[in-house]
Amino acid sequence: MKPLLLNADMGESFGPWVMGLDHEVMPHVDLANIACGFHASDPDVMRSTVRMATEHSVGIGAHPAYPDLVGFGRRSMACSPAEIENLVLYQVGALTAMCRAEGTEIRYVKPHGALYNDMARKPEIFSAVARATKAYDPGLPLLTLATRDTSAIRELAEEQGITLWFEAFADRAYDADGRLVSRAQPGAVHHNPDVIIDQARRIANGHPLIASDGSELTLSADTLCVHGDNEESVASVRAIRQMLNALQTSP
Repeated sequence: MKPLLLNADMGESFGPWVMGLDHEVMPHVDLANIACGFHASDPDVMRSTVRMATEHSVGIGAHPAYPDLVGFGRRSMACSPAEIENLVLYQVGALTAMCRAEGTEIRYVKPHGALYNDMARKPEIFSAVARATKAYDPGLPLLTLATRDTSAIRELAEEQGITLWFEAFADRAYDADGRLVSRAQPGAVHHNPDVIIDQARRIANGHPLIASDGSELTLSADTLCVHGDNEESVASVRAIRQMLNALQTSP
């Protein structure tokens, strides 16, 4: 069984407004998805988060979004494919500058919020993000949603000549197709630590989840996303880290 890398969204504070408990989560994850200023963050937060990730030997990923600070990047925007390609490339470049200043580099790209969901559903948006990723570095992986059937998006990635890392979520509900239930729907986000840890364990072991319609859903993922914006979720991150470590060391 290949190791399942643990990732978390980081660097989403803005000026004096603090979001997340990055300093408590960072020691327990493998990958940090760092906001690039369009949905959250600012230059000071970006650089300090890069520095923190480097201190903990955590891989850094660019976390670009639609230009929507007010909506935290969770609202789709009417951007053309060319605009999306350029706004992703712009944000990756901004984070690259902070990485170089701290003697490190970006390891992957993971779009945020509405851009992430739109990319998973609309081939023209996926292709735009893929072109931006490839323009920056053809060897850079692009994170996308692990669904029930990933054949179509694999074909698109092959056409664009990029590598995909598939991602699953420990604290989100899934529909029958393996897509995330909209945050507008009740029960879309799991808050019970026992439920979150159980879902993480099922994904790590390749065991089925129960989708929103009651069907079984098995996801094949390279990385697992967790969130750490309160004390309970931080405790879940620690427990998932311990569970993954135990799986990797078991015979």
